[in-house]
Amino acid sequence: MTEPVAFPDQNVMTVLAKDPVIYKIIQEGQPLKSSRSEDLYFKLVGSIVSQQLSTKVAAVIFRRFNELFPDAYPHPHLVLAASDETLRSAGLSSQKMGYIRNVAAFAADGNMEHAVIDAMEDEALIKHLTQIKGVGRWTVEMLLMFALERPDVFPVDDLGIQNAMKRHYRLDLKGKELKLKMQEIAANWKPYRTIASKYLWQSLDNVPD
Repeated sequence: MTEPVAFPDQNVMTVLAKDPVIYKIIQEGQPLKSSRSEDLYFKLVGSIVSQQLSTKVAAVIFRRFNELFPDAYPHPHLVLAASDETLRSAGLSSQKMGYIRNVAAFAADGNMEHAVIDAMEDEALIKHLTQIKGVGRWTVEMLLMFALERPDVFPVDDLGIQNAMKRHYRLDLKGKELKLKMQEIAANWKPYRTIASKYLWQSLDNVPD
Protein backbone atom coordinates (compact mmCIF):
# COMPACT_ATOMS: atom_id res chain seq x y z
CA MET A 1 0.00 0.00 0.00
CA THR A 2 1.25 3.51 -0.78
CA GLU A 3 2.58 5.30 2.27
CA PRO A 4 0.57 8.34 3.42
CA VAL A 5 2.09 11.68 2.46
CA ALA A 6 1.41 14.72 4.65
CA PHE A 7 3.80 17.28 3.18
CA PRO A 8 4.86 17.95 -0.43
CA ASP A 9 8.38 16.62 -0.92
CA GLN A 10 10.49 16.68 -4.07
CA ASN A 11 8.87 13.54 -5.49
CA VAL A 12 5.41 15.07 -5.06
CA MET A 13 6.45 18.38 -6.61
CA THR A 14 8.07 16.62 -9.57
CA VAL A 15 4.77 14.87 -10.36
CA LEU A 16 2.59 17.93 -9.79
CA ALA A 17 4.91 20.13 -11.86
CA LYS A 18 3.29 18.47 -14.90
CA ASP A 19 0.32 20.75 -14.18
CA PRO A 20 1.52 24.39 -14.00
CA VAL A 21 -1.76 25.55 -12.45
CA ILE A 22 -1.67 23.30 -9.39
CA TYR A 23 2.12 23.71 -9.15
CA LYS A 24 1.72 27.48 -8.84
CA ILE A 25 -1.07 27.10 -6.25
CA ILE A 26 1.20 24.90 -4.11
CA GLN A 27 4.17 27.23 -4.45
CA GLU A 28 2.06 30.15 -3.28
CA GLY A 29 0.36 28.15 -0.50
CA GLN A 30 1.25 27.32 3.09
CA PRO A 31 2.77 24.00 4.25
CA LEU A 32 0.15 21.39 5.08
CA LYS A 33 -0.31 20.40 8.71
CA SER A 34 -0.66 16.74 9.51
CA SER A 35 -4.11 15.68 10.78
CA ARG A 36 -3.42 11.97 11.01
CA SER A 37 -5.40 9.92 13.54
CA GLU A 38 -5.67 6.20 14.17
CA ASP A 39 -9.05 6.60 15.88
CA LEU A 40 -11.31 6.50 12.86
CA TYR A 41 -14.37 5.71 14.98
CA PHE A 42 -14.00 8.96 16.93
CA LYS A 43 -13.36 10.94 13.75
CA LEU A 44 -16.41 9.43 12.05
CA VAL A 45 -18.68 10.26 14.99
CA GLY A 46 -17.34 13.81 14.90
CA SER A 47 -18.05 14.04 11.17
CA ILE A 48 -21.68 13.03 11.70
CA VAL A 49 -22.12 15.58 14.48
CA SER A 50 -20.69 18.27 12.18
CA GLN A 51 -22.98 17.58 9.23
CA GLN A 52 -24.91 20.69 8.11
CA LEU A 53 -23.62 22.77 11.03
CA SER A 54 -21.15 25.63 11.26
CA THR A 55 -17.71 24.71 12.59
CA LYS A 56 -18.33 26.64 15.82
CA VAL A 57 -21.72 25.08 16.57
CA ALA A 58 -20.49 21.59 15.68
CA ALA A 59 -17.52 21.94 18.05
CA VAL A 60 -19.82 22.90 20.94
CA ILE A 61 -22.21 20.00 20.35
CA PHE A 62 -19.39 17.48 19.91
CA ARG A 63 -17.79 18.65 23.16
CA ARG A 64 -21.11 18.32 25.00
CA PHE A 65 -21.63 14.89 23.48
CA ASN A 66 -18.19 13.65 24.57
CA GLU A 67 -18.68 15.03 28.08
CA LEU A 68 -21.68 12.74 28.52
CA PHE A 69 -19.23 9.84 28.91
CA PRO A 70 -16.42 8.95 31.35
CA ASP A 71 -13.05 10.41 30.30
CA ALA A 72 -14.99 12.45 27.71
CA TYR A 73 -14.79 9.58 25.23
CA PRO A 74 -17.87 8.00 23.58
CA HIS A 75 -16.96 4.31 23.74
CA PRO A 76 -19.30 2.39 21.40
CA HIS A 77 -20.94 0.29 24.13
CA LEU A 78 -21.67 3.43 26.17
CA VAL A 79 -23.20 5.22 23.19
CA LEU A 80 -25.43 2.22 22.50
CA ALA A 81 -26.54 2.17 26.15
CA ALA A 82 -27.29 5.91 26.32
CA SER A 83 -30.93 7.00 26.22
CA ASP A 84 -32.44 9.33 23.63
CA GLU A 85 -32.91 11.92 26.37
CA THR A 86 -29.24 11.79 27.30
CA LEU A 87 -28.00 12.13 23.72
CA ARG A 88 -30.53 14.84 22.92
CA SER A 89 -29.24 16.89 25.87
CA ALA A 90 -26.00 17.43 23.94
CA GLY A 91 -27.93 19.03 21.07
CA LEU A 92 -28.19 16.07 18.73
CA SER A 93 -31.15 15.66 16.39
CA SER A 94 -33.04 12.37 16.30
CA GLN A 95 -31.53 11.60 12.89
CA LYS A 96 -27.97 12.18 14.07
CA MET A 97 -28.56 10.09 17.18
CA GLY A 98 -29.57 7.23 14.91
CA TYR A 99 -26.53 7.65 12.66
CA ILE A 100 -24.15 7.83 15.63
CA ARG A 101 -25.65 4.66 17.07
CA ASN A 102 -25.17 2.99 13.69
CA VAL A 103 -21.47 3.91 13.78
CA ALA A 104 -21.18 2.73 17.39
CA ALA A 105 -22.78 -0.63 16.57
CA PHE A 106 -20.47 -1.05 13.56
CA ALA A 107 -17.44 -0.28 15.72
CA ALA A 108 -18.63 -2.50 18.57
CA ASP A 109 -18.61 -5.44 16.15
CA GLY A 110 -14.89 -4.87 15.50
CA ASN A 111 -15.30 -3.34 12.05
CA MET A 112 -13.29 -0.20 12.77
CA GLU A 113 -10.14 -1.51 14.39
CA HIS A 114 -7.12 0.37 13.07
CA ALA A 115 -5.46 -2.82 11.80
CA VAL A 116 -8.60 -3.70 9.83
CA ILE A 117 -8.97 -0.21 8.35
CA ASP A 118 -5.28 0.27 7.56
CA ALA A 119 -5.11 -2.95 5.54
CA MET A 120 -7.85 -1.83 3.13
CA GLU A 121 -7.29 -0.01 -0.14
CA ASP A 122 -9.17 3.26 -0.61
CA GLU A 123 -12.16 2.01 -2.60
CA ALA A 124 -12.55 -1.07 -0.42
CA LEU A 125 -12.58 1.13 2.66
CA ILE A 126 -15.17 3.46 1.13
CA LYS A 127 -17.38 0.45 0.41
CA HIS A 128 -16.77 -0.91 3.92
CA LEU A 129 -17.76 2.27 5.78
CA THR A 130 -20.64 3.32 3.55
CA GLN A 131 -22.42 0.17 4.72
CA ILE A 132 -23.25 2.28 7.77
CA LYS A 133 -26.56 4.08 7.32
CA GLY A 134 -25.87 7.83 7.48
CA VAL A 135 -22.28 7.56 6.18
CA GLY A 136 -21.81 8.59 2.56
CA ARG A 137 -18.90 8.51 0.16
CA TRP A 138 -17.89 12.14 0.76
CA THR A 139 -17.64 11.59 4.51
CA VAL A 140 -15.37 8.59 4.04
CA GLU A 141 -13.25 10.45 1.49
CA MET A 142 -12.66 13.18 4.10
CA LEU A 143 -11.57 10.53 6.61
CA LEU A 144 -9.23 9.01 4.04
CA MET A 145 -7.69 12.38 3.25
CA PHE A 146 -7.39 13.84 6.75
CA ALA A 147 -7.46 11.10 9.40
CA LEU A 148 -5.63 8.45 7.38
CA GLU A 149 -3.74 10.85 5.08
CA ARG A 150 -4.09 8.54 2.12
CA PRO A 151 -2.19 10.31 -0.68
CA ASP A 152 -4.35 9.74 -3.75
CA VAL A 153 -7.98 10.59 -2.98
CA PHE A 154 -9.92 12.96 -5.23
CA PRO A 155 -13.32 14.09 -3.86
CA VAL A 156 -14.92 15.12 -7.15
CA ASP A 157 -18.31 15.75 -5.49
CA ASP A 158 -16.94 18.27 -3.00
CA LEU A 159 -18.27 21.78 -3.68
CA GLY A 160 -15.07 23.43 -2.47
CA ILE A 161 -12.96 21.43 -4.91
CA GLN A 162 -15.44 22.13 -7.70
CA ASN A 163 -15.39 25.88 -7.01
CA ALA A 164 -11.60 25.98 -6.77
CA MET A 165 -11.12 24.11 -10.04
CA LYS A 166 -13.73 26.21 -11.83
CA ARG A 167 -11.85 29.32 -10.71
CA HIS A 168 -8.26 28.25 -11.29
CA TYR A 169 -8.85 26.24 -14.46
CA ARG A 170 -11.51 28.62 -15.81
CA LEU A 171 -14.08 25.90 -16.23
CA ASP A 172 -17.54 27.00 -17.33
CA LEU A 173 -19.17 23.61 -16.93
CA LYS A 174 -21.80 22.03 -14.70
CA GLY A 175 -22.93 18.64 -13.49
CA LYS A 176 -21.51 15.55 -15.13
CA GLU A 177 -19.46 17.52 -17.69
CA LEU A 178 -17.73 19.44 -14.89
CA LYS A 179 -16.90 16.28 -12.95
CA LEU A 180 -15.53 14.50 -16.01
CA LYS A 181 -13.28 17.49 -16.79
CA MET A 182 -12.14 17.68 -13.16
CA GLN A 183 -11.24 13.98 -13.18
CA GLU A 184 -9.35 14.44 -16.45
CA ILE A 185 -7.31 17.29 -14.94
CA ALA A 186 -6.76 15.45 -11.65
CA ALA A 187 -5.43 12.39 -13.47
CA ASN A 188 -2.21 14.42 -13.95
CA TRP A 189 -1.80 14.60 -10.17
CA LYS A 190 -1.75 10.84 -9.51
CA PRO A 191 -0.62 9.41 -7.13
CA TYR A 192 -0.85 12.65 -5.09
CA ARG A 193 -4.39 13.86 -5.68
CA THR A 194 -5.01 14.31 -1.93
CA ILE A 195 -2.23 16.87 -1.63
CA ALA A 196 -3.36 18.75 -4.72
CA SER A 197 -6.93 18.80 -3.37
CA LYS A 198 -5.82 20.14 0.01
CA TYR A 199 -4.05 23.01 -1.71
CA LEU A 200 -7.13 23.73 -3.80
CA TRP A 201 -9.17 24.04 -0.60
CA GLN A 202 -6.44 26.18 0.93
CA SER A 203 -6.54 28.49 -2.10
CA LEU A 204 -10.17 29.26 -1.19
CA ASP A 205 -9.44 29.25 2.54
CA ASN A 206 -12.07 26.54 2.72
CA VAL A 207 -10.44 23.44 4.17
CA PRO A 208 -13.02 20.91 5.50
CA ASP A 209 -12.90 20.15 9.22
